[in-house]
Amino acid sequence: MLLLDTSVIVAFYIPEAHSDRVQRLYSSRTILAISPLSEVEFASAVSRLVRMRNINGGDGRRVWNAFQSHVQQKLYAFSPMTQQVYELAREWISSFQTALRTLDALQLAAAHANDLPFVTADKKLAKAARGLGVSVERL
Repeated sequence: MLLLDTSVIVAFYIPEAHSDRVQRLYSSRTILAISPLSEVEFASAVSRLVRMRNINGGDGRRVWNAFQSHVQQKLYAFSPMTQQVYELAREWISSFQTALRTLDALQLAAAHANDLPFVTADKKLAKAARGLGVSVERL
């Protein structure tokens, strides 16, 4: 099972540089997991693309609906956001040793707490994950 960063999820639904690799990942037999936070981040990413006029509102709604349909069809397993996840993210951030932002710290903590490799397209996030001992695969 792999925990997907929102950057990977977006690349599945909206064509971009990493989309070919993401399509292969989704086609594999690997179980793909997301956290409940991924749904909020994905909505934010799609909303941002609409606001920036990278996609139109109709396409944004279609992308959001496709994602929600896949969630309901259980395309994704869910990685829980437990109290342990929040405590670990807080510990990492309050160490002042990382430039992680809140949501990225929570996603990495979810991967670490649930012993899941984290898949991201974000170079800086992958580097931070390695520094914190989180198993990471970068697209």
